[in-house]
Order: sequence, then structure tokens, then C-alpha cells
Amino acid sequence: MARTNQVTILHSPTLESVFMVEGVIQKFSQKYGKYQLWKKLPRKMMYQTFQVILDYLEESGKIMIDEDGIVFWTWNPKRIRELIKEELVVR
Repeated sequence: MARTNQVTILHSPTLESVFMVEGVIQKFSQKYGKYQLWKKLPRKMMYQTFQVILDYLEESGKIMIDEDGIVFWTWNPKRIRELIKEELVVR
């Protein structure tokens, strides 16, 4: 069992599940909140597992969730590489 944000996680998500959630968020970025995105997943997943994945994605800087609960995909490695090449971002 792992602990994150003071909540005990009984089941850790698989990498396949993380990729599935990332794909749905990228497709519907800026359109839906957490619950609506969870309902759009192609396969069923426990909501607690979905929450764990969202926490991970938010902590890793791949998503942001605004004050209305709308989820935004923010990760853009191609643009980051361009900024590093232009010396606008320092590692």
C-alpha cells in the first residue's frame, strides 16, 4: 500500500491505465471536469484509481485543474525542447 496526500492507496494504477487517462485528458482538454472525464474512459476504472492518476499527472506537471474543476493538458515536450534550443528555458 502506498500513501499519497494522506490517503491510503489500496491499488496502484497500471501504466496502461495511466496512458488511457492521459489520452482521454488530451482529447478532451479544457472541456470537462474530473467526473465527466472519468465517464469518458473507454474501460471501467475505479474512481479512486482515477483520482490517484490525476494526482500523479498534476504533480508531474502534465495537467492542471482550474477552480471550476476543468482539467487542462499542459505537457508539451516538443515545445519545451524548442524553448531549450532557443535558450529561453534552462534545465
